[in-house]
Amino acid sequence: MWLGPEEVLVAHALWVTERANPFFVLQRRRGHGKGGGLTGLLVGTLDVVLDSSARVAPYRILHQTQDAQVYWTVASGSSRKEITKHWEWLESNLLQTLSIFDSQEDITTFVKGKIHGIIAEENKNLQPQGDEDPGKFKEAELKMRKQFGMPEGEKLVNYYSCSYWKGRVPRQGWLYLTVNHLCFYSFLLGKEVSLVVQWVDVTRLEKNATLLFPESIRVDTRDKELFFSMFLNIGETFKLMEQLANLAMRQLLDSEGFLEDKALPRPIRPHRNTSALKRDLDARAKNECYRATFRLPKDERLDGHTSCTLWTPFNKLHNPGQMFISNNYICFASKEEDACHLIIPLREVTIVEKADSSSVLPSPLSISTKSKMTFLFANLKDRDFLVQRISDFLQKTPSRQQMGSLGERRASTADPAPGSFPGASQELPQGPISPSSPLCGHLSFSAQEVPTASQGLLKVFQRHLPMEDLGPKGAKERAKEEAWDIHFFEYGRGMCMYRTARTRQLVLKGIPESLRGELWLLFSGAWNEMVTHPGYYTELVEKSRGRYSLATEEIERDLHRSMPEHPAFQNELGIAALRRVLTAYAFRNPTIGYCQAMNIVTSVLLLYGSEEEAFWLLVALCERMLPDYYNTRVVGALVDQGIFEELTRDFLPRLSEKMQDLGVISSISLSWFLTLFLSVMPFESAVVIVDCFFYEGIKVILQVALAVLDANMEQLLNCSDEGEAMTVLGRYLDNVVNKQSISPPIPHLHALLTSGDDPPAEVDIFDLLKVSYEKFSNLRAEDIEQMRFKQRLKVIQSLEDTAKRSVVRAIPVDIGFSVEELEDLYVVFKAKHLASQYWGSSRTAANRRDPSLPSLEQYRIGATEFRELFASLTPWACGSHTPVLAGRMFRLLDQNKDLLINFKEFVTGMSAMYHGDLTDKLKALYKLHLPPALTPEEAESALEATSYFTEDSSSEEALLQEEREGSGNEDVQEKKEEKGTSPPDYQHYLCMWAKEKEAQKETIKDLPKMNQEQFIELCKTLYNMFSEDSREQDLYHAIATVASLLLRIGEVGKKFSAPTGRKARGKAHTAEEAQPLTPEPQRDSTGTPQPPAAGDAQGRAGGDIHLGKATQESQAVVEGGGGEGRGSPCQLLSDDDEAKDDVSVSSYSVVSTGSLQCEDLTDDTVLVGGEARSPMASSRTGGTVDADWCISFEQILASILTESVLVNFFEKKVDIGLKIRDQKKVERQFSTASDQEQPGASG
Repeated sequence: MWLGPEEVLVAHALWVTERANPFFVLQRRRGHGKGGGLTGLLVGTLDVVLDSSARVAPYRILHQTQDAQVYWTVASGSSRKEITKHWEWLESNLLQTLSIFDSQEDITTFVKGKIHGIIAEENKNLQPQGDEDPGKFKEAELKMRKQFGMPEGEKLVNYYSCSYWKGRVPRQGWLYLTVNHLCFYSFLLGKEVSLVVQWVDVTRLEKNATLLFPESIRVDTRDKELFFSMFLNIGETFKLMEQLANLAMRQLLDSEGFLEDKALPRPIRPHRNTSALKRDLDARAKNECYRATFRLPKDERLDGHTSCTLWTPFNKLHNPGQMFISNNYICFASKEEDACHLIIPLREVTIVEKADSSSVLPSPLSISTKSKMTFLFANLKDRDFLVQRISDFLQKTPSRQQMGSLGERRASTADPAPGSFPGASQELPQGPISPSSPLCGHLSFSAQEVPTASQGLLKVFQRHLPMEDLGPKGAKERAKEEAWDIHFFEYGRGMCMYRTARTRQLVLKGIPESLRGELWLLFSGAWNEMVTHPGYYTELVEKSRGRYSLATEEIERDLHRSMPEHPAFQNELGIAALRRVLTAYAFRNPTIGYCQAMNIVTSVLLLYGSEEEAFWLLVALCERMLPDYYNTRVVGALVDQGIFEELTRDFLPRLSEKMQDLGVISSISLSWFLTLFLSVMPFESAVVIVDCFFYEGIKVILQVALAVLDANMEQLLNCSDEGEAMTVLGRYLDNVVNKQSISPPIPHLHALLTSGDDPPAEVDIFDLLKVSYEKFSNLRAEDIEQMRFKQRLKVIQSLEDTAKRSVVRAIPVDIGFSVEELEDLYVVFKAKHLASQYWGSSRTAANRRDPSLPSLEQYRIGATEFRELFASLTPWACGSHTPVLAGRMFRLLDQNKDLLINFKEFVTGMSAMYHGDLTDKLKALYKLHLPPALTPEEAESALEATSYFTEDSSSEEALLQEEREGSGNEDVQEKKEEKGTSPPDYQHYLCMWAKEKEAQKETIKDLPKMNQEQFIELCKTLYNMFSEDSREQDLYHAIATVASLLLRIGEVGKKFSAPTGRKARGKAHTAEEAQPLTPEPQRDSTGTPQPPAAGDAQGRAGGDIHLGKATQESQAVVEGGGGEGRGSPCQLLSDDDEAKDDVSVSSYSVVSTGSLQCEDLTDDTVLVGGEARSPMASSRTGGTVDADWCISFEQILASILTESVLVNFFEKKVDIGLKIRDQKKVERQFSTASDQEQPGASG
């Protein structure tokens, strides 16, 4: 690249001059390229260690004047090609001009001005590309691509100087963090270390400090441990590595979520030497933290934050903290964790104004809301800009046509009259209702017809007695309500309420029944989503009505198991409401659909809120508060189970080891976490834990679980098996009571665990909560998220290992590969699938992975990926013909025509080439040259040979395959992929498995016969297959003999099947007449046809070449002739005397004899299989092929058995393990001579 001219005082230190003229010098840095000796070796080491190569490229051009000792750098380059281009430009454009100047100062001034002008022009051209990373970072990215052979699609996020510990020796070098890989490169004193680790292979990533590795980062994969240390900023590096590993885990867990993650925002303006992706990931981390802190919807994006103070009227203080602004919310978090949190939705804002500044209150900002609350912020650094941003967002806020308020919600859930009947019409919300409101009366579950549309089931089925009649419980409940009323008066009510330590205290004391639904909506953030999506739930219910799926079947099965002890779910009203909410969510989020335990949680939500409210609470629970809990593999619950085990080790070390031995934690924690204790504790007690959960998050569940273990420690330590421990814990939880509940007691059907002993003493739920906060309250949300990341790596990799084992077990034993080989093949296959997601078309790659499918179907590859794997793993290397053979193998394996193959199909194809006897391998090769593997375009006479291929019912399928191969029609491909990846009905799988179990042993007699053109394609393949073998000449001689024999056999066979007229016509032609028409093939001393030269083999045996000059010159293949009717084995000639002077030969003789020279390839040679075909190709169809000629598999097998060299070739054992290791190899260490170019540069 061109550089702004800078002075260089010592021009030749560490540099070698390669070219020079009176005005410019081209130099190469020592240690790069040839020569250099010890000096070059040291310079190369220093360049890596000190990163001087990132600042000073290996080539540069200096401007010099004859007398001056000062030089000026004008250009640098990372390769000789780049620097030579600049040098040639200077010579052709500036040399003549510079010779005109008299003064050396004028020359220098002119050169500097010219270079500055070039740089300005380049920058002007690059300006529109705002996401380009300039300077040093761009150079580092190029260096990374060359060093590790990464494609253009692999983006560098950032790079850091560090040491990699190889044994006890630290190797100083550079760590490159890309979107999909961790790469390290070091070059020290001639020793090169190059590491590449995929993020999806990382099983452990942690920052630790030991005596051996002071403050290091540990990266574990399944087969190695890597340690990196000596970072300048280890915190930033580790945080970025965490984010990238998290992205990879998301990809393994859910490809849809992964693609959303890939859609990173682009920066408006680039910052010098900083990756745009790095900035995007930083922004993503801030967004996630912001949304989690304030429980905001998933699509909320943080615009910015600034320090300020907030006036809190309840304690008359200015609280210091941070103001956060996003497109729909203004939020505030105090510096003290519990001092104050505030959320102001912009839809509620009425006035934003700048108040007068004073020394007491500098730069104040006042924000007023519809609920008559005013918030006063002060000490704002850039108040004017802030007000402008808020104004911009307010203008974009959608018009709020009666979005609803908590006042309406309170009206809609007002207590019914004492004598109300469950089916009677209930009180409607006060105030107007928009036409799109879910409470609109035209639906079957509207307020007029179904009470659950407007209020919770508890209101419908429970007739409260006056508080006075409830005695002490009623007084306690009334006291709670009064405490909350006072809180609302002082701190505000609704979304804009000040949330402080006082709020938490009230929640811990228990939320009154009448306020529970309202406060759950507030604390979970579900209210925000509900009021911004009016009518959404109604639409989902309408769409899902009458629709059936696997999820709806599971929902129906579990409906009557959802709190059957509660009267609300002992009749159709409650059951119908539960069905609608669960079905609506299954249609909203098909990735989750329905998972067991969702029914229990949802039934409790319906008790305290209307259907729509319960639906949005379920959304908040599944998608934000308990991420990944309710998918098919309950990953989130397993992750938190791992955290629970870790916390047990930290807080209860005595008990931890015993619990591990008994295996209890894995049994208890899933039921505790998935149902939030609702399934293991009496309902009145568990609902108090749910209160705290909606306010505090998962922290409360972990604290209570630890408190339960702590309370039962002595008994658990004395347990002898898992069952005894489960009984102890079950009985304890059964007796956790809520003595303050005003609801009539509901019998708990958890386990009724009694062993004849007296039941344990009752435990008050509020005492249990108090103990959990006293002993375990030092858990922080940030620490839990850190532990979640660590456990997520373990859990997902463990699930991947389980999936691998189940897939390998599904492979039939007759495949021939060992379990270890199958596992290695699976790793390679999966890596290729993931690579298609990295660098392939995002949408089509995503469509290939559906976590709901069986393990065998989850990873599938397309034709392109299969070709790459085939080329690296096949024992039948065919040079340039290999991709053609791979394409045929893919079509043969893709039996359902969805353009994708799974792992089982893949190993079936591999096994056909590696295992079995000669007959099996030849059978596989034979099938590759018949439809559907061989397309009509590859063998034009396929349609004429349909009598031989009765099993191939449709040539259109093959044409569609060719359309995919040649034209790359994306619409067709996407449509087929969608068909392939949509989850089929489970009955389909039962039928498929039943068919697989049927014994279907194919015999050689079942194979159809091969026509002439298919046989020629087989000969092409064989000629190419032998080109890399050590006995190449013997194999060519053998195959020529076999081909000659088979052609004669085909001619003889034709006599018995061809019409009489053709027989007679065939006898009229003799070998002597045909012989002169053929160009003499090259022959060796023995008189046998020589194999084609290397160039010919590559050029003519590509698999799809057809020759010809014009229609009138096209030759008809000899249709007659006896066993000796051909002068040489494969010369197929025209019987027309007018064609005697024609030197063009059909493609059949070209391949079978291997003797046609390069000059015989005319300009009309076309590659069939692409979109373009010459008119010649179509005019010849049906006219150049001997439709009567055919050969059977038995005849081919018998002929090959006569040649021992061919038999040995096909029976030779090949170790697939070596090929797999070459494919998987990720670490390379080798020495480089000091005078050589660094080997990694070529990738």
